[in-house]
Amino acid sequence: MAQQKSDNQQKSPNQRGNGSGKSKHSRKDKVKGVLALLLFFFTLYLAIDFISFLLQEGADVSHLDVSTKELLTNPNLKIANAGGKWGAVLSNWFINKGFGFASFILLYLFTVTAFRLSNIGKFSMARNFGYGIFMTLWLSITLAFFLSGLYKNSPILPGGAYGFLISQYLNSIIGKLGTFFLLLGSILIVIIIAFEEAWGTIFKVLTYRRPPKKKEIELTTDDNFKIPVAPKTEEKDRSFSKVAEDDEVRTIYADPDEEDILELEMGETFREEPTVIPPREELIPMAGYPETDEEGEELEDEEELEADYDPTLDLSRYLFPTLDLLEERSTGNPQVTDDELRANKNKILQTLKNYSIEIEKIRATTGPTVTLYEIVPAPGVRISKIKNLEDDIALSLSALGIRIIAPMPGKGTVGIEVPNNKPEVVSMRSLIASRVFQESDYELPLALGKTISNETFVVDLTKMPHILVAGATGQGKSVGLNAIITSLLYKKHPSQLKFVFIDPKKVELNLYSIIEKHFLAKMEGMEDSIITDVQQVKDTLNSLIIEMEKRYDLLKTAQTRNVKEYNSKFISRRLNPHKGHRYLPYIVVVVDEFADLIMTAGKEIELPIARIAQLARAVGIHMIIATQRPSINIITGVIKANFPTRIAFKVASMVDSRTILDTPGANQLIGRGDMLVSIGNVLTRIQCAFVDTPEVEAIANFIGKQPGYPTAWALPEYRGDSQEGSDEIDLKNRDELFDEAARVVVLNQTGSTSSIQRKFSIGYNRAGRIMDQLEAAGIVGVNAGSKAREVLVQDEATLEQILRKLSQ
Repeated sequence: MAQQKSDNQQKSPNQRGNGSGKSKHSRKDKVKGVLALLLFFFTLYLAIDFISFLLQEGADVSHLDVSTKELLTNPNLKIANAGGKWGAVLSNWFINKGFGFASFILLYLFTVTAFRLSNIGKFSMARNFGYGIFMTLWLSITLAFFLSGLYKNSPILPGGAYGFLISQYLNSIIGKLGTFFLLLGSILIVIIIAFEEAWGTIFKVLTYRRPPKKKEIELTTDDNFKIPVAPKTEEKDRSFSKVAEDDEVRTIYADPDEEDILELEMGETFREEPTVIPPREELIPMAGYPETDEEGEELEDEEELEADYDPTLDLSRYLFPTLDLLEERSTGNPQVTDDELRANKNKILQTLKNYSIEIEKIRATTGPTVTLYEIVPAPGVRISKIKNLEDDIALSLSALGIRIIAPMPGKGTVGIEVPNNKPEVVSMRSLIASRVFQESDYELPLALGKTISNETFVVDLTKMPHILVAGATGQGKSVGLNAIITSLLYKKHPSQLKFVFIDPKKVELNLYSIIEKHFLAKMEGMEDSIITDVQQVKDTLNSLIIEMEKRYDLLKTAQTRNVKEYNSKFISRRLNPHKGHRYLPYIVVVVDEFADLIMTAGKEIELPIARIAQLARAVGIHMIIATQRPSINIITGVIKANFPTRIAFKVASMVDSRTILDTPGANQLIGRGDMLVSIGNVLTRIQCAFVDTPEVEAIANFIGKQPGYPTAWALPEYRGDSQEGSDEIDLKNRDELFDEAARVVVLNQTGSTSSIQRKFSIGYNRAGRIMDQLEAAGIVGVNAGSKAREVLVQDEATLEQILRKLSQ
């Protein structure tokens, strides 16, 4: 031991230093290796995040406006990025707030650093980082400079925030032209520095001169001529001879009178097809519709037509309402605790056990305002026995609005609906922003609310096709109507949809009067776009019947079965507007306080509504009527038979519920938007979306401030009771276009309202009044339906005599 100790003491300091240096060097390599591995996997993680961020088209950007704490702790934020919440944050930071697509170059620099730390490969860090940082900045600024237009609406910023700020700064200092030359010059300089042969290549490109043009072979003017062939060459140049022949063939124009035969040197024969130029009369017309001759008659329909007709072009700059006009009130998660679910479950089981009803299984489905407990009774238990315990279960739970569904449709369970202690408000914004609504391909989608399973409930009005809404005062009926109207305003263009609002109360639908020139329809001569007068209501309903019949005539002529097929034909330009065809927008008639109208006018209101409900579905006219008095003298059998879809808010009694739904249940609702929707005899409990009056006003103002049509959409003229009995037309108050219209009719010997409408560019109603005046004056015959009227005056001299007599 002593000897060993002595030997250790005799070791030189250099020997001890070398051992310590090796140990220190080994630790340093391990640290570098660990750092390299961490940096490599971090870079790989970023690459996956970036690619996922781009493939998702920045879908997570809208969720990243919250604080970091809320982002990491809120479990309801759904992130689509493959890297999770951190992946979305880092991608947004590097791409949108950083350098845009140029951030991928930073991943290259991270990879180079990882390789250098792990001693893999030999390369210059200074060179890589110098060029890498330059390319990051240059590409970021360049993308922001050329793609600045995407910064307004796109959730992904191609050049990032830094590139955009720098490009905007350069634009303000040296202008866009100067910025362009700066970017071009800087990249050329870097290319020349980085690559030795770059300058020679660039110089060749800049000094490039086109080779002299080959002389084309001119043909003789003789009728019979021979096409020159390629000059003969030596056998070793045979390949070039073939190329020369091909080149010369391309310069020769074919003679339209005879078939040309090119005799090639190798004995081959090439037949060139003559160039055929179609005669003028066979060329495709430039107009979108079939051409007409001077008399307005349609020419042959064999021509192909150009682009499809777009009904939205009249208001091509129309902007749909934005989501920020609606308020977000709901959290998206029902406020039901586990303790509440467990307590209710135990109370239900105990109540059933008290009556000797055994249960095999029970499960709960939580909704915004109601929780559904589904129980599976033991074999031998009668369902009616459970149904009769409705009041006992309500007593044990100390809750109102208990509803038992025995059995559940399509399931082997019994459902017990129990109101939540803290109901959740369903905001209209959450429904409009939902994927179900946004990706819906329904013709007229309605976002009504959320189901018991907390799913967005969206239906198509064209499939319903008419809705009866009823409920006691203050239970959400007016809010439900606003939700229906808001859904359509967020989805349809003004050219595709028109509303007819009937509001005897005069205050419920008045907010929508500002969108008269965009979405509303009314008869000409009516001052108010929201119809409140009972006589005007009767006239409007009868006018809708006239519109319905006209549409059926158009469908018959077009040989289509419904308005969707008809519009599809019209858009593809297979229907000629010169023959009276036109694009048919959907018409949605909203009637509030239906009970007041029935009490005031009775059958005069009920019968036209019933007729529209029976027939108008196919031609795109749909009705929504609402009442707060669901009694049998208001909702008659005729109305119920033609309104298969019913929405029932809370009502006072079981009788009222049966009047609306033909079944009890609406009397057990809890109010405040809680409703039952019956579609095809299937009842669904929905919590109606809440849209407040300020939100409706904001949406209406947003639409109303945009350019609209000159007037509201005109409904056909209807002569009501006030005009009946006075069939005589006062020819002293003739239309100012009467004389000119008479001359056009006599000159063309064709009397139709549509021809006058087209000729003078006036509305259909005014053209119809002129035609009635021409009939009263004896110039044209009586209405012959879809056919043109007979012209009774054959020459202009006779017409001038009639006009002079009328002027006296």
